[in-house]
Amino acid sequence: MNNINNIEFLWNQIYDKNSSAIRNDFIQELKSFKAIKSPTTLEAEWYKDVTVYSLYVDLFNTNFKGLEDKLGYLKNLGVSCLWLLPILDSPGRDAGFDIKDYRKIRPELLNFMGQETFDIFLEKAHNLGIKVIFDIAINHTSEEHFWFQESRKSPENPYRDYYIWNKNDDKYADARLIFYGIEQSNWRKDGDEYFFHRFFDFQPDLNYRNPKVLVEMCRNFLYWLSKGVDGFRADAIPYLWKEEGTDCENLDMTHTIVKFFRAVIDFVRPNALLLAEACQRPSEVVKYFGNGNECHAGYHFPLMPQIFKALAAKDSASIVDVLSRKITPEIPESCQWFTFLRCHDELSLELVYVSESDRKYIHESYCKKPEWDFRLGQGISSRLSELMDKDYRKIGLIYSIMLTLPGTPVVYYGDEFGKLNDRNYYDEQIKHTGKDDTRFLVRGRIDWQKLDIDLKNKDSFAFKVYMQLSNMLQIRSKYKAFGRGKIEWISLKNIAGDEMKTILIYKRIYKNEQFLLIHNLSNQPQELNLNNLIGDSSVCLLGELKFIKNEHKIIANPFEYYWIVL
Repeated sequence: MNNINNIEFLWNQIYDKNSSAIRNDFIQELKSFKAIKSPTTLEAEWYKDVTVYSLYVDLFNTNFKGLEDKLGYLKNLGVSCLWLLPILDSPGRDAGFDIKDYRKIRPELLNFMGQETFDIFLEKAHNLGIKVIFDIAINHTSEEHFWFQESRKSPENPYRDYYIWNKNDDKYADARLIFYGIEQSNWRKDGDEYFFHRFFDFQPDLNYRNPKVLVEMCRNFLYWLSKGVDGFRADAIPYLWKEEGTDCENLDMTHTIVKFFRAVIDFVRPNALLLAEACQRPSEVVKYFGNGNECHAGYHFPLMPQIFKALAAKDSASIVDVLSRKITPEIPESCQWFTFLRCHDELSLELVYVSESDRKYIHESYCKKPEWDFRLGQGISSRLSELMDKDYRKIGLIYSIMLTLPGTPVVYYGDEFGKLNDRNYYDEQIKHTGKDDTRFLVRGRIDWQKLDIDLKNKDSFAFKVYMQLSNMLQIRSKYKAFGRGKIEWISLKNIAGDEMKTILIYKRIYKNEQFLLIHNLSNQPQELNLNNLIGDSSVCLLGELKFIKNEHKIIANPFEYYWIVL
């Protein structure tokens, strides 16, 4: 089945024959777009070999000109793909995820100059070999979006059914309240009726039962693909389709819509990335890969809390367990997990994918201040450095684990130098948004003047963190084993014959590349017998191997890690 036939087939799975005229017009539009714009084709599976750096443009360095000025910094760090957190026009009440206009970048990010400012930035990033993707919220808009402003005017308005309206607030009663503790309902009264929202009450959900909504969202993708954007992080993807009597998450029709998006993107710019933001169990997220015909990649949300649990418990079992086939299913060969330690959101402990006992244990271990709590115990809002007690050894250890496990790693801006929570920004945003959202703590601006001074001081905390992380990223970029290779878990035993749970050790293997990765999760030295694991030709790229006499035994210092080429 060719692309156009597939697009037509998927459309017919979603809508009835009454929409055939809209379908035919859109297919003709796609053909014309491809003939005129002819976007360049990206290399296949490029997303498996990159290191992603996630940032807010304004908080990173004011605007796109400021970001452009720091492209050299990012390149030297080892970054090869930028994930731009929301850049589209927005009132900014939800950090830009409340989109006001899908075709415009927020004016302040362009220094109030023309949209071509973004085009210049994009070209310069590409010239340095840096891919660029950005967020696009596809489930909802801002209440200030033109569509919603029209929709709320009257039931007869042509944009009325771009959103979900009801005479009362009892529909979709089984849909959970995502912002538990912040929002009271999934419905908000506006005029004589209620509109449906899964997130904040100023973010009305789009109605994909209306085929015009699907076409409009596809046009948004096309607009940015024509400019050369390399992909999209599709925000809130599990919630697109609503069905009475269900929880309105991960429904079959949602997957069909995602397949439609993918087919459209593949037709106009093959290999442009579609990244799923689905805060769900891996068994559900993996469905967004389809058989390689939905999203190219998805976030492995449960891995993050289990890495934190392993460090708190000084026990590697939780990491091994979460990546086992009983929790993390196999994915299509062309697809990839994206992994992360911290992001623009909280350290999520949602019971969707974390057990109650784990939620309680991780929360008690890491939520060290009341203001870090998010959604009444369902998350922790804190920067990595704060969670790691501002100990550069722990930061290096936890990043070494994430960077060497399967998947494409995402570095959150500021992590590379140990950025701390920003209480001033938190207070500022509460005043701006009217919402006491503790996630504002993990955002905040970079003080480049201070950072430049700190990175010249070898004794500074920032320097010690930066040197570790930049070394890891530079080494990782030279080998494909980390992004593509299989993993083999290894169990070490102590003198008494007991398993050394404090040691996380595994191999990563891809073609002729083979690595041994060792991590001491404890605050105590550990004697390790590496007999039969390393040979005379093995080379340690990171970490200092201190052998005992002439044996293949080493003393692993507290929180030490080793990257060994076999």
